[in-house]
Amino acid sequence: MKKEEMTKVESYLRKTFGNNAISVRARPKKDDSAEVFINDDFIAVLFKDEDDDGYQFQMAILDEDL
Repeated sequence: MKKEEMTKVESYLRKTFGNNAISVRARPKKDDSAEVFINDDFIAVLFKDEDDDGYQFQMAILDEDL
């Protein structure tokens, strides 16, 4: 995922969730997706959806975290 795309989505996520601690970072050895963090805590993977010209946000919530 390109830097410009990550910056654009990061800004959207920060505004939508009202949290400036959200950051979108490049994934090591992957260029088709990015990682989403709050501070230094990993929370999700972000994929570019070429078919719909948008993005897919995948966040797992483990039962032990509830």
